[in-house]
Amino acid sequence: MSRDSTESGASATRNGPSAAFPTADRAAVEPIAALVAVVVVGLALGLYAGAFADAAPDGRRSAVKSALDRVEGRVTVGGVLDPDRMRRVEAPGTAIAIELEADGERWLAASGPDAPGPPGVRTPEAVAVAERRVTVRVAPGRNVRGTLRAVVWR
Repeated sequence: MSRDSTESGASATRNGPSAAFPTADRAAVEPIAALVAVVVVGLALGLYAGAFADAAPDGRRSAVKSALDRVEGRVTVGGVLDPDRMRRVEAPGTAIAIELEADGERWLAASGPDAPGPPGVRTPEAVAVAERRVTVRVAPGRNVRGTLRAVVWR
């Protein structure tokens, strides 16, 4: 009797709810594959967050960069910057100072009396600066590389 009860108990356990789904049919992931998937998802989220943070506008930087774009468009002809055209620097709504350095020379221009002063006068903490490399006409038929810099108050 004990033998029958043991066998019937064992068979009941085998044929119970766990026996309906053999272990080969259960969903399982190898530990290394799961870790790789977690790392990949983490890296993707990190890259997305970094790209999103870089895409966020910064008011001060965008103002000085847009001012530099406007001024460069006004003083450049055919992709070459002409220093003589810097006399009339206008940037509506922004007091801006423009500096151009090329071939050992320096040109300065300001949009008005509220524009930041020369580098020796202004404090670096009080201004936002954007610059880019440009081609500068220094003489008829002679072009050199130079730096165009826009400076605005923060």
